Amino acid sequence: MRNIDAIIIHCSATRSGQDLRAKDIDRIHKARGFKQIGYNFVIDLDGLVENGRPLSMDGAHCNTKGFSKESYNKHSIGICYIGGLDKNGKPADTRTEAQKNALRDLVAKLCKEYDIIEVLGHRDTSPDLDGSGEVEPAEFIKACPCFDVRSEFCNFMKNIVIRP
Repeated sequence: MRNIDAIIIHCSATRSGQDLRAKDIDRIHKARGFKQIGYNFVIDLDGLVENGRPLSMDGAHCNTKGFSKESYNKHSIGICYIGGLDKNGKPADTRTEAQKNALRDLVAKLCKEYDIIEVLGHRDTSPDLDGSGEVEPAEFIKACPCFDVRSEFCNFMKNIVIRP
């Protein structure tokens, strides 16, 4: 089994209300040359959590080639919620309440099963271009997942009872 210590949250970069399922993302990823869906989990608009790539395999969800964080796929779990763009195609937190609840529950479950030390948004894996030690909004390669994962999950993580 892989050594998993991080969770990276993504969005599907689809417009608000546009419904996709894991099988649709699998088809899209295969068309891009992937062997199968790159995410381990997909959270549908109704909050249903679908399985994607098995956790026993390295992910294919965090493309940071050429940067020091290239290895995230090797030690992280990729979770994608359906959405991330407003009706005009601009980045926005379009998560439904059902998706927010499902995401919190899934992260809590995974933190109890694995020694998770960080929960990040895909954008947080961008390179620290100015060397400040922090990836700031001006350095984001992309907006994904279109909300601030670190601030949302910081206090949440403190309240999770981690397995002994």
